[in-house]
Amino acid sequence: MNAFPLLLVSQSALEPGGTNASRILTLGEGMVFLLGIIFVAVMIMAVIPLMRRHRGIEQEPLERTHQPSEATERKLAIVVGSAAGATVVILLGLVAVSVVVGKSISTAGMPSHALTIEVTGNQWWWNVRYMNDDASKIIVTANELHIPVGRPVVIRGMSNDVIHSFWIPGLQGKRDLIPSRVNTEWIQADRPGNFRGQCAEFCGLQHAHMAMWVVAEPEDKFDAWFAHQGQDAVPPATEELQRGQQVFLNSACILCHHIQGTEAAGQVAPDLTHFGSRMTIAAGTLQNNKGNLAGWIADPQGIKPGTKMATVPVKSEDMQPLIDYLESLQ
Repeated sequence: MNAFPLLLVSQSALEPGGTNASRILTLGEGMVFLLGIIFVAVMIMAVIPLMRRHRGIEQEPLERTHQPSEATERKLAIVVGSAAGATVVILLGLVAVSVVVGKSISTAGMPSHALTIEVTGNQWWWNVRYMNDDASKIIVTANELHIPVGRPVVIRGMSNDVIHSFWIPGLQGKRDLIPSRVNTEWIQADRPGNFRGQCAEFCGLQHAHMAMWVVAEPEDKFDAWFAHQGQDAVPPATEELQRGQQVFLNSACILCHHIQGTEAAGQVAPDLTHFGSRMTIAAGTLQNNKGNLAGWIADPQGIKPGTKMATVPVKSEDMQPLIDYLESLQ
């Protein structure tokens, strides 16, 4: 397996790249600051008695012990009451701020004119559909989201099997994807960049190898990408690529995968129409290059044990044309 430099990209909520992630970080920092002050104050009050001079171990008989005065009891009641009141006020304040932030990052606080993307969790990959009122303009991809900078994007999250959790720390909080239910959230990138996400709910053996990449790019670049994604797969331009296409179409691959513009019409595995343009293979498990692709086709179970990707026998002389063909699907 080759080195994977994409994994060096930070996946951290402490490095927000979008509106909602910034709000979540600000809320977290505020809570840590306030509760940190309270913690320090409590520790100081706990240490003060330990700093007093030792008075010895002798104690006056119980009947001679002085009882606290009314003034002392009154002061003690005021201190305890004030502490209890401050605690209630602080807790209510934290709840109120949390509710305000939660509402602002929910769909109730979403700006208008949003792009709608349907994300479906599968063991262990992501199916992505860009929705449109015109069915002919719906595009399908896998394991990557491309979004325009500065534009809100609605994520309609679903699951085909078990509970998954869609989480892009640099853009938004976690959202569970539950079978037979649609959960919605919205994200917005305020700067260009690549944001790594991850399934955040244990979903089986390969849960850790279920990553998602969000590519935020300027509006014009996104429009160009979107228009290209709606086109058929690039026809093979050479005899070698034609041979690779025939290897694919004559194999069991077409039972699961779809390549627009060809006879491959499978619907249960990632769409491969523009596979060559993606950054990774197998939902972030491998960097997308010819060496890794060859290893993935030859032995998917050895790379990602438990995956539903079948091991399809490919003759040694057919492997290179097949790899070249798949990588040409830009």
